[in-house]
Amino acid sequence: MRVEYAKRRDYIVGRLRKIPGVACGEPQGAFYVFPRVSALYGKKHQGKPITGSVVMAETLLERAHIAVVPGSGFGADDYIRFSYATSMEKIEKGIDRLDQFVKELA
Repeated sequence: MRVEYAKRRDYIVGRLRKIPGVACGEPQGAFYVFPRVSALYGKKHQGKPITGSVVMAETLLERAHIAVVPGSGFGADDYIRFSYATSMEKIEKGIDRLDQFVKELA
């Protein structure tokens, strides 16, 4: 499983780094990535302003069907947390949805 989680981690980090406005370091442990998304704050998704990690998480859930945890709960509002303790198929779909969501921001 360690090898499988490394593959998932490498995939999600690589994909996140390619999305404009998202910066992602490589996690050193656990099954989570913690990308910085604050460059997207101030933009709007279909008229709804993205003002912080809570609004980002709510909007991603409502409109892109992606569940993330707001970074504000960790004292880091510039970030959101994704788990990669799921199948590669679900990770691929989630990142595809995130990529599309970011492309729709104005």
